[in-house]
Amino acid sequence: MPDNFPHALNPQDCLVAVMIAVSLSDEDIRTSELVKIQAAVNHLPIFAEYDVDRMRRTAQIVFDLFAEEDGLDALFGLVRDNLPERLFETAYALACDVAAADGVILETELRLLEEIRYELTIDRLHAAAIERGARARHMRA
Repeated sequence: MPDNFPHALNPQDCLVAVMIAVSLSDEDIRTSELVKIQAAVNHLPIFAEYDVDRMRRTAQIVFDLFAEEDGLDALFGLVRDNLPERLFETAYALACDVAAADGVILETELRLLEEIRYELTIDRLHAAAIERGARARHMRA
């Protein structure tokens, strides 16, 4: 973890990190994905007490980890260590929303979503319901 990060990741940092990871998964951070992340942080109750200044530092941690060979494993380790299990499905739902934000889910995003399901032990039936909800919310005319 970078020296300039004042504290360990808190649960909200973990949620932000997962969303950023999904956006970075195809090496092209789209505006629609950034807008989705910002909207989630601005409007969801889980982020009510979140210090948004931590977003930039959390993003830098994700960028730094993605530059390392085993960075994704390290990211999942940080998330599992700092995110309460009761928020695992929340993390997956936010990840699905970011992936669906631009109307197209690319293969790299699908692979990362699959990895998130595995790493956070999301039940397949629950995952399918979360995915369907994301698809319905992001449907285009």
